[in-house]
Amino acid sequence: MAAALMTGLLAAPQAGAADSSFKLAFIDPLSGPFASVGELMLAHVQFAVADINAKGGANAGAAGKVKLDLLQFDSKLSAQESQSALQSAIDQGARVIVTGGSGSTVVAALIDAAAKHNERNPDRQVIVLNHSSIDPDLTGRRCSFWHFQLEANTAMKMKALANTIKRTPEVKSAYLLNQDYAHGRQWAKYGQELVGLARPDVKFVGSDFHPIGRVKDFAPYLSKVKAAGADTLITGNWGQDMTLLLRAAADAGMNLRYYNHSAGAFPGTVTAMSLAKLGQLTWVAEWHPGQADTPKVDALAKAFKVKSGKDFLAPRIDMTPRFVAAAIEKAKSLEPIKIARAMEDLSFDTSVGPVRMRAEDHQLLLPQVVNTIAPVDGKAVKVGYEGTNWGFRTDAAFGGNELAQGTECKMVRP
Repeated sequence: MAAALMTGLLAAPQAGAADSSFKLAFIDPLSGPFASVGELMLAHVQFAVADINAKGGANAGAAGKVKLDLLQFDSKLSAQESQSALQSAIDQGARVIVTGGSGSTVVAALIDAAAKHNERNPDRQVIVLNHSSIDPDLTGRRCSFWHFQLEANTAMKMKALANTIKRTPEVKSAYLLNQDYAHGRQWAKYGQELVGLARPDVKFVGSDFHPIGRVKDFAPYLSKVKAAGADTLITGNWGQDMTLLLRAAADAGMNLRYYNHSAGAFPGTVTAMSLAKLGQLTWVAEWHPGQADTPKVDALAKAFKVKSGKDFLAPRIDMTPRFVAAAIEKAKSLEPIKIARAMEDLSFDTSVGPVRMRAEDHQLLLPQVVNTIAPVDGKAVKVGYEGTNWGFRTDAAFGGNELAQGTECKMVRP
């Protein structure tokens, strides 16, 4: 089963069925300030679904072989809009919801709504697969049987960064600047806790939160950073909130170190760094472009570029529909509850190596690579990105088991 995920999943449509497809629904931002992020995520999911279907679909055992059918909805970064989209997706027959790029507040609302729906409608249950929202509470005290986290959570990512900062004596004074919502507050919390444990000598000289997606000028925030004497920003910003922050810091002549969860995976970040020419942006993900010794991801990235015309940046998002197909094969069923049970403790091979979905809290144990956006030097950074002469330098790599944290999850199973 594991090898089938990357080399092809199965054969023909379900014979004799009224509907020979299994429906997934993508719910993420496709308009507004983070539309480019949502469109890139959608392209990853579309590519994986098309690849699975081109190779036959998913084998549901006695139910036959089915292809995946992807519906798409705009979350508009709104919990209310996302819940309306969820109901529309269910009404259209979707049984798996793919989300994560709308922020943890929106994703949490979707998870809660799905759980309530499933309790009332056992004949139309849905599973929520979260590819990018990394609030540890989603697999901790707010865990749900119907939710599966396919991205390393905040605590795992911050542990990888803290281990790297431990070996970076240049970091002496840190400022916490984050978006004012659940994820931003978690990034600040774990930043202070885990970096503080790794480097007790680091001084935390300030903390600020700003509205998500609404700040046009970060100069007032950066003036506080400068006045505090910080040399490092621990920021969970993403999308335009990251690029605008970088531009404002460059305009102010501030040469800061930034520690972030997935900045390089968002369009425009490398370009912003190349134009700024000041600062070092270090981030952590399961893979980065130009990473050495990653032939499976390299092949996937090349195929994705040819098919979509976009740069490939997130193996975990491509992995998400493949995870569904693997679970269908394991369950030998198209019933959501059986698929969800099959997902628990599911191990499978991916483009970034073998991974396992931890059963106790539904957290995927995914490897993480700490890397820094830097100029091409022909050695550590061999390839430019986004049409620039800047790319990614590998700083450290960690296995999923190395970063695994304890959990507060008290899973209630139906």
